[in-house]
Amino acid sequence: MATVLDTKSRLFLGDGLGMRPPLKWAGGKRWLVPYLKPIVAKHLKTKRLVEPFCGGLAVALGLLPEQALLNDINPHAINFYKWLRKGLALKLDMRNDETSFYQNRERFNELISLGKQNTKEAAELFYYLNRTCFNGLCRFNRQGEFNVPYGRYKTLNYELYTSDFRAYKPIFANWEFSLGDFEQLPLTKNDLVYADPPYDVEFTQYSKEVFDWSHQERLAEWLAEHPGPVVTSNQATKRIVALYKSLGFKVEILDAPRLISCTGDRTKAKEILATKGI
Repeated sequence: MATVLDTKSRLFLGDGLGMRPPLKWAGGKRWLVPYLKPIVAKHLKTKRLVEPFCGGLAVALGLLPEQALLNDINPHAINFYKWLRKGLALKLDMRNDETSFYQNRERFNELISLGKQNTKEAAELFYYLNRTCFNGLCRFNRQGEFNVPYGRYKTLNYELYTSDFRAYKPIFANWEFSLGDFEQLPLTKNDLVYADPPYDVEFTQYSKEVFDWSHQERLAEWLAEHPGPVVTSNQATKRIVALYKSLGFKVEILDAPRLISCTGDRTKAKEILATKGI
């Protein structure tokens, strides 16, 4: 069995990209970390990182701040991270086959219906489904049930992570995980906020709630009111660019590596990086 140090060395990435995220996440921002580091480095020495939409943790694990408040509206991701902070060791028999996948998906949805979505079993099942489902999508229907189909991968490397999840425990020690709407977050002027909301595209249902244009406007106004430094990213649609410029943000357009739609289509995309107080 691998030791914690062996696992930790495999989970740390080269090129200043920090630590490998434990979940697959469509639209993850690992590629953005090299852009963010020089922008936020001076702030992270004294400030807490706050992410209203922490998603797959690519940015937090890439920047590795001492203190962080990491929030999301997806209760299953947050439950998984909380169990990782406790030192999660998975005992689930994970198999990359269609029958096992749908059996485990049914059990996961059963736990949700029973109100047991915060259990260790739910965290284990969420990890398995995330690794095994189509394109690593995290999609739920309006009843809150996970409905992504089997991914049909030829091979899956579960062992890289599950041999010992304890490598994440010391990293998460000073990180707080919360669940809910971004406006409920208790910000202080000493917080550095990085916001990566669902893209301004048709597919925005990463949880049973929908993130539409009214939410985009509400987020932008909330970020503009924060007295501390702010960085936000989104797809560079004309209305997103206009929105952040109108609120006094400095706007930069970047080439994103890809955009994955709900159908698995991969196309090039332009990304907005808007900053204030940096």
